[in-house]
Parts: sequence; structure tokens; C-alpha cells
Amino acid sequence: MKLITAIIQPDKLDDVRDALIKAEITRITVSRCTGHGRQEGEEVYRGQKVVPNLHPKVRLDVACNDEFVEITVKAILKAAKHAGGEVGDGKIFITHLEECIRIRTEERGGKAI
Repeated sequence: MKLITAIIQPDKLDDVRDALIKAEITRITVSRCTGHGRQEGEEVYRGQKVVPNLHPKVRLDVACNDEFVEITVKAILKAAKHAGGEVGDGKIFITHLEECIRIRTEERGGKAI
């Protein structure tokens, strides 16, 4: 089992959600967040270093069984990228998911996803 976390631009949320649904990935969690990466360099204002501004982002979390990892990643990559790719399009993180438990039935593992 894996946990796929994608940080994307807010204007791409609908496109990514539609792409995931078309790929039959329907169980996702969406959170609003802020952050910065390479969008801005370090700024100096009146001789002082200024921390870059935080930009609104969207975080998607998808827990899936191993056979769905590539399908999920491809759907996100295709839909989250602006034309030609731009700085700030986002990142995808794939982490091992040790356990998953469905609260209602107490099922565990891949069945619970």
C-alpha cells in the first residue's frame, strides 16, 4: 500500500479530480494549504533578507494498493501540468503506507482502502 501526496496549483484541482475519476481513482482527500518552492528567489528589501511569500496550493492524498500507484501518478502528472510545464506546477510524493484500517468495519490492509 502507498500514500500518494500531490501538491498542485489550485486552478488545476478540477482537472486532476476529473483525471483521477476517469482512471477509476475515486477515493481522495483534498486540503487547502500554502507554500513556496522555486516560484520566487530570496528577496532583499532595504538591506534585509525577506522570506518569500507563501502561495495558495492544494494537497491531494490518495491511499492506494500497489497496482494503482502508476495509474494514479500518471493521471495527476497529465492533469496538473500547465501547458509545457511551469515552475510551481507542484510535486508528487509516494510513501509506504504501513497500515490502513476502516473504522466502520475494522477491516485492515488493502481491503480497507
